[in-house]
Amino acid sequence: MSLTAEIQKVKTGFHRSFWVANGMELFERLAYYGQQIVFMVYLRNNLGFSESEAGQLSGMFGGLIYLLPILAGTLADKWGFRRAFSIAFSILAIGYFLIGSMGMSVFSGIYGTAPNYWLLMSFLVFTAFGGSFIKPSVLGTVALTSTEENKSLGYAIYYWLVNIGAMVGPTIAYLVRDSFGNEFVYLVSSASCIAMLFVNLLLYKEVKGKGTEVVESLGKKITNLFVVLANFKFMIFLLIYSLYWIIFWQEFIIVPYYVTDFINKSYPYELLQSWAGAGAIILFQIPINRLTKNISTPNAILRGFAVSSLIWVIIGIHPSIITIAAGIVAFGIGEAVQAPRYYEYISKIAPEGQQGLYQGYAFLPIAIARFVGDPFGGWLYQNSKASGHPEYVWYSMISIGLLAAFFMYLYNRFVVKEK
Repeated sequence: MSLTAEIQKVKTGFHRSFWVANGMELFERLAYYGQQIVFMVYLRNNLGFSESEAGQLSGMFGGLIYLLPILAGTLADKWGFRRAFSIAFSILAIGYFLIGSMGMSVFSGIYGTAPNYWLLMSFLVFTAFGGSFIKPSVLGTVALTSTEENKSLGYAIYYWLVNIGAMVGPTIAYLVRDSFGNEFVYLVSSASCIAMLFVNLLLYKEVKGKGTEVVESLGKKITNLFVVLANFKFMIFLLIYSLYWIIFWQEFIIVPYYVTDFINKSYPYELLQSWAGAGAIILFQIPINRLTKNISTPNAILRGFAVSSLIWVIIGIHPSIITIAAGIVAFGIGEAVQAPRYYEYISKIAPEGQQGLYQGYAFLPIAIARFVGDPFGGWLYQNSKASGHPEYVWYSMISIGLLAAFFMYLYNRFVVKEK
């Protein structure tokens, strides 16, 4: 197909709501990654929490963001995506505002000066509940507004826009943080969600699938969760994959702390993470997909794991801005190798007739990684710094990355019998 035909396919091959939903997803990811990149520093420097406490709070927030969509998707199916978007953006706007307000002097009389762990935890849980409706609604819209012919392209556009949001959000966060302070980043995230609420109400048109669609009840979803968890082979895979995502999220947990504490207090770490990380995905995704298309899916995932482990080896040799940037790019290249093959891999190892069920739990490794990895990262950094050996954080991450690659090799070799 010619380039002109491809462009025409993109312009005319999708329903209007496809573009509206993906546009809203871009701005939601902008809001999410913008606040996430300053989250740990904000909690420590502005709200007075320890690194360990900040990791616990980040883990709860991030874990719920990726776990709750399993159940929120059922509500989105019942309510319709337009209503689900409205609820999501309303809650997100309020939630981000509340989180940011805790660091504002104008609200000091309400919150006081002492860290308020459980109040902030409640704000984070509330915000995560709103955010949990976004992915099921966007992905559901993509599924219903694309055909079998252009569905792959539709998901590629979705993935591309997510990464643009992941790059632009932290960039804006740096400009706001540098000019006004960390707390105002949350006001920008809130304003972005308010804007998307109006975009949804004014531009998004509800879409329906052809034929009769059976919407599972919440009870059925919970039952299915236990069915998935009871599959020992699949759970081993998810746990191995969660090791990969544990080291990914340390870009938001350890890197901001290390850069500001040991390299340059005023360095724009937001730009370091976003342009090296999301930028690498945006730049290299398509050529890497072409280069690795003939590699079997299990081996592509294994190689992606191995390349991504280089991030911590590169940084661990000599921590600096240059090596951290190079390491994050290395991780992005590894992600570009394995991430597109992930859903194909799940389809391969899922029991016959249960592919759809297992695909519905594809975000579980990220949820596990956030629940476990964020508190671990905060605790590890706090104790490594206290011991006078902050470099221990890099050695620990190298170990986790290599362990993930080694376990994936064993899984391929002895469980799925891929040599």
